[in-house]
Amino acid sequence: MTVVTRFAPSPTGYIHVGNLRTALMNWMIARKAGGTFILRLDDTDQERSKQEYVDALKEDLEWLGLTWDREETQSARLDRYAEAAQHLKDAGRFYECFESPTDLDLKRKKLLNMGKPPVYDRAALKLTAEEKDRLREKDGGYWRFLLDQERIEWTDGILGPISIDAASVSDPVLIRADGQVLYTFASSVDDIDMGVSFIVRGADHVTNTATQIQIMKSLGGTPPDFAHHSLLTGPQGEALSKRLGTLSLRDLRARGVEPMALLSMMARLGSSKPIEVARSHDELIAGFEIGSFGAAPTKFDAEDLFPLTKTWVQGLSFEEVAPKIDAIGVPAPLAEGFWRVAKDNVTVLDDLKGWWQLFHEGAEPQIDPEDAEFVAQALALLPEGPFTPATWGEWTAAVKEATGRKGKGLFMPLRKALTGQAHGPDMSDVMPLLQRVRAKE
Repeated sequence: MTVVTRFAPSPTGYIHVGNLRTALMNWMIARKAGGTFILRLDDTDQERSKQEYVDALKEDLEWLGLTWDREETQSARLDRYAEAAQHLKDAGRFYECFESPTDLDLKRKKLLNMGKPPVYDRAALKLTAEEKDRLREKDGGYWRFLLDQERIEWTDGILGPISIDAASVSDPVLIRADGQVLYTFASSVDDIDMGVSFIVRGADHVTNTATQIQIMKSLGGTPPDFAHHSLLTGPQGEALSKRLGTLSLRDLRARGVEPMALLSMMARLGSSKPIEVARSHDELIAGFEIGSFGAAPTKFDAEDLFPLTKTWVQGLSFEEVAPKIDAIGVPAPLAEGFWRVAKDNVTVLDDLKGWWQLFHEGAEPQIDPEDAEFVAQALALLPEGPFTPATWGEWTAAVKEATGRKGKGLFMPLRKALTGQAHGPDMSDVMPLLQRVRAKE
């Protein structure tokens, strides 16, 4: 059987790390099995769904290299949902309700005060046809799915055996009074029609899964296999939902996070395997095992992406970064030497701009008052450029002989005068790249 997975985001905002984790797992399962990965846009909420978010979502997935084999949009399938809804009405599994949100809230509070679970009481099933007609004229009705009150069981790919008593769950609302088809129903119809065989999603969907299993069976379909991954929290265990606005993929991209650094973290976060930077999608897929993930909430800190990005960047060859180096204006004869010097001193590729600016325009010198006279004397001995790899050794030897300084007292003030920094790449490598010495002007 062909493995078919899907990623079904709502285009109502920018994709964030929580969405990505779900998308990536489903993508890797499909790719590992040589199956099909579907991008399905849950855009039945026409007020909140926007084309700009659809475009941004695709752009983010393409940036990460997460390609899809098919694209579907739920807004194009409304006739199919109406057909499926009629099937369930005819089978007595859909029933019309008329309680307002206020009515439902009062019912919930009453049940809770009595120490009972806040499960919908199915009062709408007792309405006569005349009562329904009257209420429908007043407010319009919405539709619930009539659950069989039995245990719903499945073996979850991450959580293991799951058993939920349907009697402890409210009959889900599947179609709103305004006619909008809700996720639980549309997704169930789609998963059957599209042959989806495996679904990975967040642990907050476990109860949804139980009801969807019954919906799928009532439509004559076979439910897919399910796996529910843990939910992400902030670094201190706080709810991540409060920070998702700053954790969109486009925000992380703007900060210089590399695609493979992000994918490498998301492919292992919450599993028993160590997080290591993969150098290719194939390597990422080969190391993925859904069974290695746990159920406990998983801490995520965006700052952890930068050491991974640094590792990725430092592993790039000159050929891979040559276009970037050319774009920032480094002359071709200096480009390879520039990369050799800069790569171990950058975290994100955009840091290269700062290093070339330092070499090209010269650094603001940092000279301690007690070293001012020594630096002036040393700079007077500095030959005119262009410099060579031998310049640093020859110059410091001459300065040592003229001043008697040695060791750190010799080298540190000169490094700070030329680069404005106390630490950095080997000065023998820096000198051939240095186009200007501002301390000497």
